[in-house]
Amino acid sequence: MTARSSLPFDPIAEARRQWEAHGWHRAAPGMALVTSVIRVQQLFLARIDAVLRPFDLSFARFELLALLSFSRRGALPLSKAGERLQVHPASITNVVNRLEADGLVRRTPHERDRRTTLVELLPAGRDVLAGAMAALNEEVFAHPGVSLPEARAIVDLLREIRLGAGDFEEGGSRLP
Repeated sequence: MTARSSLPFDPIAEARRQWEAHGWHRAAPGMALVTSVIRVQQLFLARIDAVLRPFDLSFARFELLALLSFSRRGALPLSKAGERLQVHPASITNVVNRLEADGLVRRTPHERDRRTTLVELLPAGRDVLAGAMAALNEEVFAHPGVSLPEARAIVDLLREIRLGAGDFEEGGSRLP
């Protein structure tokens, strides 16, 4: 990946100035917010991708391994994994296919419901996840670019947006 030099100005501030100059004063702060969140997502994903590259993981693959490791049995129905990761069924199938091909997870039949397929974390998956988790915690999550109190405040503000958009139900802080 080629390092890109910093711009000599803030393009989002310039876009906001243009919004206001065109008479869209009321929408300008929201445009700047949405554009800023999307840009920060791009920056975080670039950092995450760089950290996960040596582990041959994408963030989607990492998330599924982490989700499985947090489950009681190290296995979840494919449909539940997709629901909890908030991804389309085709996306979860693709992620499982790649992880299964790499020997990190396996599909197994559900012991009581023959219509359900479980995805199970294998020991090799736990090993890869442990290294990836340590690297992400050290290189990205422990240093998000703002202080801990600022990080908490941003998370709280973004939670309000997610709640307002119907992303989850109020009071639902734990999995069923």
